[in-house]
Amino acid sequence: MIVVLAVIAAAFGVYLKGEGDGKVETAPPAVEGQVSRALATGAMAAFVVKGERKAAPEISFTPENGQATSLQAWKGRVVLVNLWATWCAPCRKEMPSLAALQSEMGSEDVEVVAISVDRKGLEASGQFLKEVGASGLKLYADPSTGALSQLQAVGLPASILIDRQGREIGRLLGPAEWTSPEAKALIKAALAEK
Repeated sequence: MIVVLAVIAAAFGVYLKGEGDGKVETAPPAVEGQVSRALATGAMAAFVVKGERKAAPEISFTPENGQATSLQAWKGRVVLVNLWATWCAPCRKEMPSLAALQSEMGSEDVEVVAISVDRKGLEASGQFLKEVGASGLKLYADPSTGALSQLQAVGLPASILIDRQGREIGRLLGPAEWTSPEAKALIKAALAEK
């Protein structure tokens, strides 16, 4: 039962706090030029930093031009992969902040790669981005929904931060405010890594 509650809490960006001895746990100190658990605060409190980075699975998806691509195309860049769908209410709320993050921080070194796992495909997903004010994001779709299982996403939206070597830095399940100072600090730390 506790495991189920923990998964639900993580999916909604809520932390369960036990009735302990009253001591407050502090985050480990931040290390300059490295993403650490210390950055998982405020709006990014639900971001789970991986202790050991493993290569992200080589998922395939389709951009607006219809030519299949994969995460390999972004190797050498920091990538924030976001899985979403048109029927996902939290996704509707989150997409504008992802578009704003891409607008503000997107460059040759970092990109938000928001992949629709909606079975309706590119056309419906493109219309959704316009409706929610996120047309600044490039359109990517995986109507097969294979990315969900390959990235082991237990719900939507799911955001996975990937380093320049193609390894998962960490993930956040549920919606987030990607224009927050905490989110920008997380992206900047990933960019500063060598």
